[in-house]
Amino acid sequence: MEKTRVAIIDLGTNTFNLLVAEVNGSSYRILAESKYPVKLGKGGINKAIITEEAMERGIEALDSHLITTSEYNVAGIFCFATSAIRSATNGNSFVQRVKQKLGLPIRIIPGDEEAETIFDGVKQVIPMANDPVLIMDIGGGSIEFIIANKTGVLWKDSYNLGVARLLEQFTPSDPIRVSEISTIEKHLKSQLGTLFEAVKRFPVKLLVGTSGSVDTLASIVCKERYPLLDINKITSLYIELDGLEEAHNLLLSLNIDGRRVVPGMDPDRVDTIVLASIIVQWVLKELKIQALAMCAFALKEGAILQIIQSEF
Repeated sequence: MEKTRVAIIDLGTNTFNLLVAEVNGSSYRILAESKYPVKLGKGGINKAIITEEAMERGIEALDSHLITTSEYNVAGIFCFATSAIRSATNGNSFVQRVKQKLGLPIRIIPGDEEAETIFDGVKQVIPMANDPVLIMDIGGGSIEFIIANKTGVLWKDSYNLGVARLLEQFTPSDPIRVSEISTIEKHLKSQLGTLFEAVKRFPVKLLVGTSGSVDTLASIVCKERYPLLDINKITSLYIELDGLEEAHNLLLSLNIDGRRVVPGMDPDRVDTIVLASIIVQWVLKELKIQALAMCAFALKEGAILQIIQSEF
C-alpha cells in the first residue's frame, strides 16, 4: 500500500470518535484524533429508536468531523456504526439520511465484528502472551467482552448493557442509592451468564478496559496519585485497584454537580460515569480479577489495522 491518509469514524452511542492516520505499508501514524458527544441513544435507546433530536446531533457531529478530515486530504473515510444504530428500528434511516446529506457511507457492524475489531486495536499496545486476558469495552449501548491471548480471540460476546442504556432503564437517584446499585448488579448477573462460563473455560487474571468510560476512571485515579501525568498522551496504563475503589466510592457519594468538579472527570461523562464504575467494580469482584489496565486503543485503531491488512 502506498503512503496514504485515511479517516476512521466510530459512531458510538455516546460519542462519535474520529481518527486520521497516515498509512505507510504495514505501519501507520496517527495524525489527528477528536471526539464529539452526541448522546445518540438519549430518549430512545430502550425503545429501539433514535429520536429526531439525536439524529440532528449525529449529523452535526459528522459534519464537524468532515471539517477536520478536509484539512488532511484523506483518501477515504471509513464509518462504523455500533450499538445504538445497530439496535434501532430506524438505524437504517439515520444511515440513509447521513448518505444523502453528507455523502458519507456508514457500515453498521454486528456485535461480534465490533468485538474482533476492538481486539485488533488492543493487541497493538497490550502485550499478549499464553495466559488469556479479558478485554472489556464499555459503550453507551453495549459492552463487548473478549477473551484473547497471543493466538488471537478465544471467545467474544456483545451485550446490550451499555451505560446510556442502563441509565435510561434504571433512572437511578442522584446520588445513587445502595438499593439501586444492588438492582443494577443483579441485572448484570442475570445477563452475563455466558461470560462466567467463558471465564471458567479460559481463566483470566488481567482485565483490559477500553472506551472513554475506563479512560475517565483512569484519569480520576491518576489526577489524585500522579498529578503531572497527562493520560491523553499514553496508550496503556495499569490502574491501582485501591485507587480505583477510592474513586468509585467518591463517585457514588456525589450528585452530578459534585461529579462535574472531580479532577480528571470528562464533562461529557458526568451522567454515566457512576454506572461505568459500578460495572468495572462488579466485573473485577465477581470474576476475582487482580489487575486492571486501561487501553486507549480500541475499535478505531483496530479498523486501521484491518485496512492495512486489506480485510475491507
